Amino acid sequence: MTEHGKIDPALLRGLTEPRYSRRQFLRYAGAGAGSLSLAAILAACGTKGITGAPSNSSSTGVGSSTWWSQQTLHHKLNFANWPYYIDTSHGKHPTIEQFTKATGIKVNYTDPIDDNVAFFASKVRPALQSGQYIGYDIIVLTNNDSPLGQMMQLGWLVPLDQSKMTNFYANASDLVKNPSWDPGNKYTMAWQSGYTCIGYNTKYVKEDITSVQSLFDPKYKGKIGMMGIATELGSFGMLANGVTDISKSTPTDWSAAADKLNAQKPLVRSYYDQGYIDALKNEDIWISMVWSGDVFQAAQYQGYPQLKAVIPKEGAMFWTDNMCVPVNVENPLDAMTYMDSVYDPHTQALIEDYNAYVCPVPASKEIILKDLKDPAVANSPTVFPDAEVVSLSRAYYQWKTPAELKTWNDTFVPIYQS
Repeated sequence: MTEHGKIDPALLRGLTEPRYSRRQFLRYAGAGAGSLSLAAILAACGTKGITGAPSNSSSTGVGSSTWWSQQTLHHKLNFANWPYYIDTSHGKHPTIEQFTKATGIKVNYTDPIDDNVAFFASKVRPALQSGQYIGYDIIVLTNNDSPLGQMMQLGWLVPLDQSKMTNFYANASDLVKNPSWDPGNKYTMAWQSGYTCIGYNTKYVKEDITSVQSLFDPKYKGKIGMMGIATELGSFGMLANGVTDISKSTPTDWSAAADKLNAQKPLVRSYYDQGYIDALKNEDIWISMVWSGDVFQAAQYQGYPQLKAVIPKEGAMFWTDNMCVPVNVENPLDAMTYMDSVYDPHTQALIEDYNAYVCPVPASKEIILKDLKDPAVANSPTVFPDAEVVSLSRAYYQWKTPAELKTWNDTFVPIYQS
């Protein structure tokens, strides 16, 4: 950006760079076939946090206003994110370059996360359990299938400095303010969000798809794709049963959803992780559970305009990848400075125009439309949801204990593993 807040045309990557989806590189462990067991990992962590870890709940502990007032900029930042998840042009990241130019903070941006649970198990837990710096000042974890909630409970995340979140509170969407998984944004700020919804091939599916029930329609037998991911599959089973507030569901609801999904099995071609998008492109399936950004990018930039994503009338699951700061952090003020900077509408416009997921900054829409001249992104209801789509955004169930997570997995995993 220029000093006047406009986007410098020299930074625009144009439309020649290939756009990839972060979820295309997601193995999505935690509840998938052959994955690490999130329940077992969390059980191994215990429930009492790190022995000897500094308190982050007292008036002077880690993350308190007193603690934050003692922090200074170190002009360096180590940021761990998912692959293909930030604006890229000519092998560089323009928004990071501009951030460094404006603040003097040099960002070591890497993308080592391709799985929430595996990253937690290999990079996060061993260091934090031994009271060490994990090597990153910011990490990005998903709210619905990862150890994020348990990290909050265990005291493994630093409460954010709310006084440094000026851009966030001025510009953030209501969808990412005060989320159910982190009331008051005590520990997290959204990086990007997305919908688990329905995608279909208009070449073969001639009707307008409006309901989850279309995934259970016998006329599409053998051409239906479902996700082999317990969090997603179980949630959609409950939507199909009329349970719209998944976050308040009960084991009885889970069992009824499993019955619905088991009855559907003869209609399903396969249960997928991210591979569903290739199956849609190849016409192996005609209709499927999808992640909104995958279908948008396939349709707009990858040569598959016949693919369409829709938010069904029962609602769509709304997930968020969250920036957070692990304890034992070395550069906390640098982290806060960066996290808030991406909520500047001009900065977010460049990031969003590359990612095409649900934008956390509504004001970026006009910038994408007028400055970046990309109406496909600016006018997409799954990038900038209107009031109706927002009302159909459904929150995931948040497991309270490893035992509860095990019950969920025991209910839904056998559907796609058997």
